[in-house]
Amino acid sequence: MKKFLLVLSVAFLVNACSNETGTGTTQTNGKGGRIYGGTLRFNETDKLQSLFPITITDAISSHVATQVYEGLVKFDPRTLQIIPSIAEKWDIDTAGTRYTFHLRKDVKFQDDACFPDGKGRFVTADDFKYSFEMLCRNSANNASFISSFKGRVVGADEFFNAGSNAKAGLLKGVTVVDAQTVQINLIKPGISFLSILANPSASVVPHEAVEKYGDRMHVGTGPFIISNIANDTSTIVLVRNENYYGTDTLGNKLPFLDSIRISYLDNKTTELDLFQQGQLDFVWGLSSEAVKTFVPQVIADFEQKPPKFLLDHSSEFVTQMYIFNTTTAPFNDVKVRQAFSYAIDRNHIVDDVLAREAYGPGINGICPPALPGYKASDIKGYEMVKESEDSTKLQKESERALARKLFAEAGYGPGKKPFPNVKLILNSGGSRNTQVAEEIQNQLREVLNVNLEIANVSFQQKLSDERYGRAEIFRSAWVADYPSAESFLSLFYGADVPDSISQASWPNTSRYKNPEFDKLYDEARSAKTQPEANKLFFQAEQLMMNDAPALILWYDENYRLTQYHVKNFYTNPMRYLDFSQVYFKEEPAKSGGKDSTSGGNKKTSDANTEEQKEEKH
Repeated sequence: MKKFLLVLSVAFLVNACSNETGTGTTQTNGKGGRIYGGTLRFNETDKLQSLFPITITDAISSHVATQVYEGLVKFDPRTLQIIPSIAEKWDIDTAGTRYTFHLRKDVKFQDDACFPDGKGRFVTADDFKYSFEMLCRNSANNASFISSFKGRVVGADEFFNAGSNAKAGLLKGVTVVDAQTVQINLIKPGISFLSILANPSASVVPHEAVEKYGDRMHVGTGPFIISNIANDTSTIVLVRNENYYGTDTLGNKLPFLDSIRISYLDNKTTELDLFQQGQLDFVWGLSSEAVKTFVPQVIADFEQKPPKFLLDHSSEFVTQMYIFNTTTAPFNDVKVRQAFSYAIDRNHIVDDVLAREAYGPGINGICPPALPGYKASDIKGYEMVKESEDSTKLQKESERALARKLFAEAGYGPGKKPFPNVKLILNSGGSRNTQVAEEIQNQLREVLNVNLEIANVSFQQKLSDERYGRAEIFRSAWVADYPSAESFLSLFYGADVPDSISQASWPNTSRYKNPEFDKLYDEARSAKTQPEANKLFFQAEQLMMNDAPALILWYDENYRLTQYHVKNFYTNPMRYLDFSQVYFKEEPAKSGGKDSTSGGNKKTSDANTEEQKEEKH
């Protein structure tokens, strides 16, 4: 496959033009030949879950939210480095615990009926105080506190624990210095704190919108405004925020696009057909086999000078896995979890079931190999690296024998007590999840004589069942919130797991608890340097993998096809999207009428219905 891509790489890198672009509206030229106007169209294979910042836990919602909301800082979509957003600069004291952010003076909330005359007002430090207090408020739908301010910001835990008694203005660790300056005090240094602030949960929101719409609110400061969400969330339309403050390096006012149209379709073959017909501007999450089939069919489009399409391939910060419910039998026994982990042939799943739609099998830990500065491939998992056909066959038999041995030591197998039927819950969203589950079902029956029941439910139901431990195994995936092992290992931090199964546990849905893991994780989070943190994270990860609260399956990769006319659209391993500087190479063809591009923030009755993203944190 790599050789196939190498042969075509020259064609992919040649510049090209195409008239098959999005629905157009008014077109004007900016500096540097950048074009204003047009509609960017793409598809997601799972539906939007929520647009209220503190409730967002999936990637699809996050993809939309990053266009609508902004916080103090954000990620550079090219490098994933932290760059200024609403804070134009910041200072960190020598102890690494006091962050002082200096806000821009020209940032306005998007126009909306919640404001007098429907006109958005300027953002001040008080708005961040309000938003951070909302992030720390104990409410049923707050899914972000644990992974953001809990245990980090002074007074955040006390504010949360006060519940309905928490008073506005009393989050001790957040101080309004003046209208354009906000200060955040940490309990101890936080190696990833700026990255946490770049996530949608830390976005600034206006109190007027929350008071008017509650958790159906979607008023932010970002480059695009929600114009319409279909009642079944199958289509989402965003339009340009005419009052957006941003400019590019040439001085062009942002954004360039008139609108963005996001559709929902869980069939990748149909999605690829729509792309070829020019009805989608990019498709991603393609398998290598799909790309290998597609490219020869349209080879003339790649070989013409310039070519019509661009192909990009990269590994990602995404791990696919099954989560065990470690609180009840049979998976409260570490030997049962280890036996299941040894019984699975990951190479077969990646090669034959996924048709190489993966960066590689999950033979190490939960952190993907692409994670920068972290030796993820040195973690010892439950399957060796494939070397040759003969060695792989011997390795497979050895691992199966070890799986049966551990199973017997746990009291199960021939001549021992029968293993109970166990249920695997996975979310609907394409056939891939089901195909993998059926293969794992067959492997477990063959190796351990286990009967695995598969329940395919909606994503919303899967999230609820997983958080409340309503089955033995859950299909899951994790996309990094930020490029650090901390984001992945947060899934197994036990200090925040509730004692009662009647209480939701998030993000640690396995409810795994190991005091030594927690100690190493805490020390790593407050390390002064990233190498020091990585060393401690590595120790914690190996400890966790030995305990096997999750069955690691594979690490994702991304093949993305893009129409050449789409410019300033960057690939990154977090699939972090920022369309603020995306523009079309030339005027888009007008095909099929205009999107709803008039101003305003149109509300719909289903604007906030409840992973790939799978879980995004």
